[in-house]
Amino acid sequence: MRILILGTAYPHRGGIAHYNALLYKHLSKNNEVRLISFKRQYPKIFFPGKTQEESGEAEIKVTAEPLMDSINPLNWIKVGLVARSWNADLIIFKYWLPFFAPCFGVITAIAKLFRNTKALIVCDNVIPHERRIGDKIFTRFAFSFANYFIVQSDTVENELLDFKPNAVYKKIPHPVYEIFGEKLSKAEAKNELKIKNEKVILFFGYIRKYKGVHDLIDAMKIFCQSSDAHLLIVGEYYDDENSYREQVRKLNLSEKISIVSDYVPSSEVAKYFSACDVVVLPYIDATQSGIIQIAYNFDKPVIATSVGGLKEVIVDNYSGLLVPPNNPNELANAMKKFYDENLEEKLSFGASQEKIKYSWSAMTDGILELVK
Repeated sequence: MRILILGTAYPHRGGIAHYNALLYKHLSKNNEVRLISFKRQYPKIFFPGKTQEESGEAEIKVTAEPLMDSINPLNWIKVGLVARSWNADLIIFKYWLPFFAPCFGVITAIAKLFRNTKALIVCDNVIPHERRIGDKIFTRFAFSFANYFIVQSDTVENELLDFKPNAVYKKIPHPVYEIFGEKLSKAEAKNELKIKNEKVILFFGYIRKYKGVHDLIDAMKIFCQSSDAHLLIVGEYYDDENSYREQVRKLNLSEKISIVSDYVPSSEVAKYFSACDVVVLPYIDATQSGIIQIAYNFDKPVIATSVGGLKEVIVDNYSGLLVPPNNPNELANAMKKFYDENLEEKLSFGASQEKIKYSWSAMTDGILELVK
């Protein structure tokens, strides 16, 4: 099958680029695959981060053509004609923000014109966590050109069916991220990161309001009254960084919490996950989280709130612990339970077993079964 992937790819950074690289790698085993990426993904004025590009080498080498411009309609027509001339059997794009709907929609519409080409959307979200005017209109436009959909959690499945009741779709869980290299020994990882603490808790990922990091900091205040551990908050801020630092200062937690407020290059990710005992995700709202799939890849258990797709991936008391959202006391109790009951070995084993479910072959086989 000839498959065209539209979307972010190296040297652009982030989870979507990693996802597309892995999708390209695994689909290419038995198909002819082409990946068209962005030459301009976001205008600088709209991008909340410090840079849009990876600082290191790509962990997976893919041949991506940087042709798309997210805000230039003339470019969409040009790329649509390029895609049409290639005459793919299937176009795939991952949908996470309505901002990209006009670009993806126009390119797909032109590529399908008087062709037998079909289109499939992998839905991260149907409507994003942080909603804006026009989200539903843009999403309907992009979805109108899709023949098939992949959803990765019950939450997104329900969103899709509310939005498009007649959608032809398949639910396949988010595969593990196997792109970040081998796991290090805990001692080696701590040494490289200059961490001297015995107990290490990790929050990893972009910091946004819905991620609940303020709740985690409050939970650390409660937890540290009876236990001794160090929290690493690692990720670039898409929210007011000073408010988090001020909260840490006011709660006298500067010795208990380290903040790494930068995007972590792919080559450095393994160090943080290898150094920690457990990953904590205190999300207020979620559809799914690729961070769990990174944690599982490194056999790390996850303490998370029971929201959205998180509760579908974490098996309570087997691969992690689940707590209610917006509840620092319960979050602190879960962290205390983890250490007081010496659950690291048990839950790490559960994580290592759970990750078997989330293979890339399940994703690619599911896509081809749905289309055929």
